[in-house]
Amino acid sequence: MGHDFTWVSTLPFFDFFTSLLGHEHDANAVYHGILVFLVLTILVLIGYARKSKDLIPEGKASLANFLEVLVEAVLGLVENTLGHEGRRFLPLIGTLAIFILFCNLLGLFPGFLPPTDNINTTAACALTVFFYYHYVGIKRHGWKYVKQFTGPFWPIAPLMLPIEVISHLARPLSLSLRLFGNITGDHLVLVIFSGLIPLIVPIFALGLGIFVSVIQSLVFILLSMMYISGALSEEH
Repeated sequence: MGHDFTWVSTLPFFDFFTSLLGHEHDANAVYHGILVFLVLTILVLIGYARKSKDLIPEGKASLANFLEVLVEAVLGLVENTLGHEGRRFLPLIGTLAIFILFCNLLGLFPGFLPPTDNINTTAACALTVFFYYHYVGIKRHGWKYVKQFTGPFWPIAPLMLPIEVISHLARPLSLSLRLFGNITGDHLVLVIFSGLIPLIVPIFALGLGIFVSVIQSLVFILLSMMYISGALSEEH
């Protein structure tokens, strides 16, 4: 496995994305992100079509059953973390969880680049969470949401406000850098071991890569749900 992505350079608009984004690595991330999106869309459409035809659950493993188990696992995690109203956050959390997971896993295939080893991809996901949980907080509490930044006592508001603002601004930075750093490091380790010892050792590196991909997806959505939960809660 190596960093040979010449197949991507033959795709339409590659030169356009490269000139627009300023770096070939960014253009590769865009194309691989689009690839993940298309794969997930096709899987969902196929799974939904088969599920709608089969009212009685199949006794054997199928794509529809796999997707159902995946969605139910994410839903259970969301409801356990956010409580009874967690189901309404499933579209966002579920989309982030599955998209990030598949992006992470894509880098385990020879010749493919994980979109999440590009800071632009992880920052986009983190900023989506950042703006969404503030939207949820404002929608729930209205103007009282500002009390989460000023504290329960107005005399200490001048002290609390800059601390809280910095804390909240650090959240998307932390989310994006954590995911970016871990996936980049994991992919680099896999590439190095595959180049040095191309037989048995890469199998262990591949197993480690799968573990890291799942854990980093889980960490991202768990932190995202914690931020949403904090925005929904009453002021501290």
